[in-house]
Amino acid sequence: MRLGEFIMRDMEQILERWDAFARTRLPAAHGMSRSALRNHGPQILTAIVADLATAQTAAEQEAKSMGLASMDARATETAAQTHGVFRAKSGFNIEQLASEYRALRASVLSAWLDACRPEPPDVDDIIRFNEAIDQALAESVSFFAAHVNRARNLLLGMLSHDLRSPLQSIQMTAKYLHKLHAKNEVSDAAARLIRSGTRMQRLLDDLVDFNRSELGLGLKILPREVDLAKVCGEALQEIRASYTGRQVELEADGDCRGAWDPNRIQQLLDNLVVNALHYGDPQGTVRVAVNGGEPDVCLSVANTSDPIDDEDLALFFEPLRRGGSKDNNSGLGLGLYIVNEIVKAHGGTVGAHSEGRQLVFTVKLPRTAPVASSGVPAAT
Repeated sequence: MRLGEFIMRDMEQILERWDAFARTRLPAAHGMSRSALRNHGPQILTAIVADLATAQTAAEQEAKSMGLASMDARATETAAQTHGVFRAKSGFNIEQLASEYRALRASVLSAWLDACRPEPPDVDDIIRFNEAIDQALAESVSFFAAHVNRARNLLLGMLSHDLRSPLQSIQMTAKYLHKLHAKNEVSDAAARLIRSGTRMQRLLDDLVDFNRSELGLGLKILPREVDLAKVCGEALQEIRASYTGRQVELEADGDCRGAWDPNRIQQLLDNLVVNALHYGDPQGTVRVAVNGGEPDVCLSVANTSDPIDDEDLALFFEPLRRGGSKDNNSGLGLGLYIVNEIVKAHGGTVGAHSEGRQLVFTVKLPRTAPVASSGVPAAT
């Protein structure tokens, strides 16, 4: 008996074994109905049977065994893909999802081999069935992971949005207390609140931008004619107020005018300078330079640092990477990633190089940024 014929003949028994195994995937399966446990099982098995009956080249079979088979252009979503999404919504983890396919593979082949006796099974059917299971598993895992990632990013986005209101209230109250000058103790405490609030605001801004990037929305920029040296000078004034006792210098040269989003440029510089303050020599000076060349304007941030090899430098702009901050104020590991996204949105480039005990970040921006992308306005 061919495997496709066996699956269609014993479909109900196969699904019963599917139900029984899925019910052991706790705690997610607790209280789920039989139809919910089966989910898209019948459709997945039917698709496998159709696949077994379809002539395929050796290259197509190899691609399928790696989960790389091309989808029917008429199909918007396969049963296996939908199954992955439903399992994610039901609280299954990815190991439980994968175990369903392992159990299905074993139970179908075992029952079919028994049904074939005393005749030998068709070896090609076994190979093709395993390839089809691998493809279905890859489709389920892909959609499962995409759903989980999107849900996570939406949650983080809502969380960071909802935290803004109480944070703004804290900052306004702290600034009010600081202006009272009632007692030195009160003013000092208010100053600490202001610094902490500013740092929290930076973290939230980075988190919001990271989520926009992960959701495929990109960063919103609103370019207008500005002087980059002036924009950087204003940003550094705020940074110096938050990092009293640290040396941050600015040097500007040439024509630094162009069309950029000043709020995004200040966010970019803030992330670069704060990174330099956190990870550089506490006694060293952070030097910011703006040079108006042609056709680009160059912005660099340099600090004293231990030598860094090229392999680590290449990973600097990856998200969620944190170094060993000397002041224990390291952030979420998103600062340099956001810098890269802002530079890309402006059509520029950013890089880092380490020479001796100096680490330098260099940003090159064309004088005219691309047309503003769709989305919410840039953070102010």
